[in-house]
Amino acid sequence: MGVQVRRVLATDEAAWSRLYEGYRAFYALDDDARAVRTTWEWVSTAQHGLVGLVASVDDELVGLAHLRRFARPSSATMGLYLDDLFTAPEARGSGVATALLEEAAALAAAEGASVVRWITASDNAAARRVYDRVAAATPWVTYDMKPAAR
Repeated sequence: MGVQVRRVLATDEAAWSRLYEGYRAFYALDDDARAVRTTWEWVSTAQHGLVGLVASVDDELVGLAHLRRFARPSSATMGLYLDDLFTAPEARGSGVATALLEEAAALAAAEGASVVRWITASDNAAARRVYDRVAAATPWVTYDMKPAAR
């Protein structure tokens, strides 16, 4: 059986949590059960416009993706932003990430979105090989600014 992709279900919480904890560890984020619980609540109930996708092989969840809608004033269109994409280590190289990205593209088409956009670390070579097959890298540089002190 191949990779199956679908929207996240309430019954996915435990398996999704394991995957999301793996995602956080991959990016060297602190263990934070509160962040995992909050993100699950957002994804599972579509808060903040989030769409949660999961990928399974033989009925076992092996990947996740989180997308959200954003306005594109320069083109007067809507886009989908891919916040998180993760494949369990044992399933890497089996087409999970590609299947999740294809579903993101299908969702964008169904919603009339003009783009699916995401960022990744410049040294994430394995992921970038997948991304380079399905999307075009842009010349844009990302910045993060802290909120002003109150």
